[in-house]
Amino acid sequence: MKPKQIFISILAVLFVFPLMGTFAQQAPDSVSIRVITTFDYPGIGNLTEPSKINDGGDIVGIYLDSSLVQRGFVRFNNGNFSAPIVEPNDTGNLTQGRGINNSRTVCGDYIGSDSFDHGFFLSGGTFTEYNFPGAIATVVLGINNVADFVGGFSYGSGIFQAFVSLGGTITPFSVPGASTTFADQLNRSNQVVGYYLDSSGIPHGYFRETNGALHFPIDPSGSTGTILFGLNDSNWVVGRYADSSGVTHGLFFIPPNQFFTFDYPGSTFTSLNGINAQGFICGRYRDSSGIEHGILARVTGVPRANEADTEMKWYESPSLVTPLNPPSLVTPLNPPPSAWRGEMPAS
Repeated sequence: MKPKQIFISILAVLFVFPLMGTFAQQAPDSVSIRVITTFDYPGIGNLTEPSKINDGGDIVGIYLDSSLVQRGFVRFNNGNFSAPIVEPNDTGNLTQGRGINNSRTVCGDYIGSDSFDHGFFLSGGTFTEYNFPGAIATVVLGINNVADFVGGFSYGSGIFQAFVSLGGTITPFSVPGASTTFADQLNRSNQVVGYYLDSSGIPHGYFRETNGALHFPIDPSGSTGTILFGLNDSNWVVGRYADSSGVTHGLFFIPPNQFFTFDYPGSTFTSLNGINAQGFICGRYRDSSGIEHGILARVTGVPRANEADTEMKWYESPSLVTPLNPPSLVTPLNPPPSAWRGEMPAS
């Protein structure tokens, strides 16, 4: 597949819910999303599902091969890919890359010999397992730049609760009345986004403040199910929602009440999964044949909440941790535009 560069404006969906304290922010003048490129993990018939993107432009994600075996991957910001990420204890043909920070530490989950999910971290080529204390199943879904992380756990009932780990202190939480809660990403202020299932099994988004206060449900107008995946330090949120016609739309959300819909042209399934400090977004769309492809895009026209912050230049990634694999090990499926040369993966 050749890279595609498409300019698309995302449309506001008007929906209001109570003001969320620190959520208050100037309304955007003209928000738009520009698709920079699409990409696929190398291999015939692979499905590509990006998860998160760090401030250096590295994307972590999951790909499914023709046998639906799931492996993690990193797409470096120069368009090259890592070798498949396979947790050494994976006996279920499922290793998922879920999060990545600026030090290129990857988090995720795998299926072990007990047939349950277990969390992991991958840094400098070394895997470290993580299980929530006393839990049967654990998934680690997001990690920030000081290595605090979030995810979900289950004691064996199949019902998951969310957790946040800050400086080694682990706090479980659930949305009141929810049958399942997952925490998908946290920012440097330790604010968290994720989703929960209500008593009918319908997903809704939520936002957790630094002090633990929960704001829910977060649903754009017309949604029959909302999932929030990504959050940056400006409290820009990405995810997806489904409507009554069965179409799934990418979602960009500016608290407290600004919703924007993004649809990849010609697709009835679009998901926005991760967003970094500069507004670069990773996600995916499904084509008419049912194959999922990665998307790299950027949102513009949004007032920044932290204008005075030091901003890392796009593609200027620190080398605090050795890359998983030198980018040259895998030839990029889609050579990046010339403007991307000289840089450096997603779920």
